Amino acid sequence: MPEIVTLPSARYSASSDFFAVDRAFLGVREAAAYLGLSPRTLYVWRHRRQGPPSFRLGARGRVTYRLDALDAWIREQEQADSRSNPALDPVSAAPQRRAGYSATA
Repeated sequence: MPEIVTLPSARYSASSDFFAVDRAFLGVREAAAYLGLSPRTLYVWRHRRQGPPSFRLGARGRVTYRLDALDAWIREQEQADSRSNPALDPVSAAPQRRAGYSATA
């Protein structure tokens, strides 16, 4: 049976990458595991004001992510990707001409 490591707000099974959420708020490590990213990536994104929305919570001001905000951010990423959104497919777009360009030879 796989060993289960208990984190502050979630249970994470290291052998099967199964992630069960106990609360609606996740810390950086839990959010990174949920998204399949490294915690370092989330720290860099937060510093650059990119990635999913986060905020500080509690007396120590720990960085926290709402689970529903992570899910909404994932949906936004899917819609912004041309492979998931046919409206953004560059192959189906009409060709554009450069301004001031003449096609005569």
